[in-house]
Amino acid sequence: MLSISRFLLKNQAVLVSRQLQRTLSSQTDGETRIAQLLKEKFPSATSLKVVDISGGCGAMYEVHIESNEFKGKRTIQQHQLVNQALKEEIQGMHGLRIFTDVPRE
Repeated sequence: MLSISRFLLKNQAVLVSRQLQRTLSSQTDGETRIAQLLKEKFPSATSLKVVDISGGCGAMYEVHIESNEFKGKRTIQQHQLVNQALKEEIQGMHGLRIFTDVPRE
């Protein structure tokens, strides 16, 4: 029973270490590529964050973007703009989470 506890403790430490390493490391190529496309499409974006939530394989991303281009548009319209900007990239993904907002004045 003690060996199982040590095994679990060791694996938890490795998992936390990998998560911390991923958090502290630079962006993946996919994150960088998607961020660049969004910067080009939404030049007035005041905040942009792209995260590969598939564990680094590029199958699923989460995008947080705040831009004046979304002003006066419903959420669905904002998301459609992001989807259109990433049209080519989306074809190779399993999923995309989109969070949009308008900057506070």
